[in-house]
Amino acid sequence: MTTASPVAPLAMLPTLDLSKFHAGPGERLAFIADLRHILHAHGFFYLKGHGVDPELIGDVLATAKRFFALPMEEKLKIEMLKSPHFRGYNRAGQERTRGAQDWREQLDINTEAVATDIGPDSPPWKWLQGPNQWPEALPELRPLLLAYQAEVTRIGIDILRAIAAALDQPEGVFAQIYEPQPSQLLKIIRYPGRDVAETDQGVGAHKDGGFVTVLLQDTTPGLRVRAEDGEWVSVPPVADTFVINTGELLELATNGFVRADVHEVVAPPPGVERFSVAFFLGSRPDATIPVIELPDELKRSERGVSVDPLNPIFREVGINQLKSRLRSHPDVAAAHHAELVRMILEQ
Repeated sequence: MTTASPVAPLAMLPTLDLSKFHAGPGERLAFIADLRHILHAHGFFYLKGHGVDPELIGDVLATAKRFFALPMEEKLKIEMLKSPHFRGYNRAGQERTRGAQDWREQLDINTEAVATDIGPDSPPWKWLQGPNQWPEALPELRPLLLAYQAEVTRIGIDILRAIAAALDQPEGVFAQIYEPQPSQLLKIIRYPGRDVAETDQGVGAHKDGGFVTVLLQDTTPGLRVRAEDGEWVSVPPVADTFVINTGELLELATNGFVRADVHEVVAPPPGVERFSVAFFLGSRPDATIPVIELPDELKRSERGVSVDPLNPIFREVGINQLKSRLRSHPDVAAAHHAELVRMILEQ
């Protein structure tokens, strides 16, 4: 019988080995049972056995550091302010969480695409689709990040299949809302020390809006998760692992059985830098999130969807994705989408 385990206090994130999902029946069932408990308790865990080449991981971190070391005038050539599609470079303090500045500089890319014609009858989320911006001073970054994006997409979809199994659903149950092309937002990130940052907010407290997040950390801690009892739990880097967390789409789809936990990043100490690479696997933008009918044993543990009056969540994926970018990047919104912002505020 499938049941949800009681929620225990969280002292340290658990670690799951993804290779066991593809192992023999005994190891697979144990993996699914552990995952089911984590999904209900807090939705955060370390992942090993993921199969990503360590050399690729090392190259991504090293090349990200080289990008951030470029002169500012080179980075500003691909400033996000130049992109109506919310792609490109942001200086520290440009992105916002719940209206407050996040002290991190970053480069955002998403699925490689060409800009499409957008007319008065086009859905507004079409503005999110278009070309990425790449630094001409570091041409090797483009193929490297696209190769890494493909690998973490593979991991994210594999985890979604495991989540489906943990919920007693067909493994492909979520494919209907991400195929043929999921959202693939990837950020390389640098957090300056508190001697540079104006506050200790690396990233403000928030939930992720997609399916799952695949986070690569370097050696400097800073990530914290707020457990169900309200306590903040540190998530230090662990070698050869990713940090995985579930997002609001899964909370919506399971009526709150799967938990999307609040988390934040604290700026590093003075004189210290922190680097990370965050990948957010989301649905395709024209999808609507259904409510999955869970078996009775799990349904009894549904908590309902949490409601944040300052940041409502919708079942229409494209609206959520656009709202997130407009709120996080008000400078880009004002430069390219002032009329759209006005319409949304009126609604």
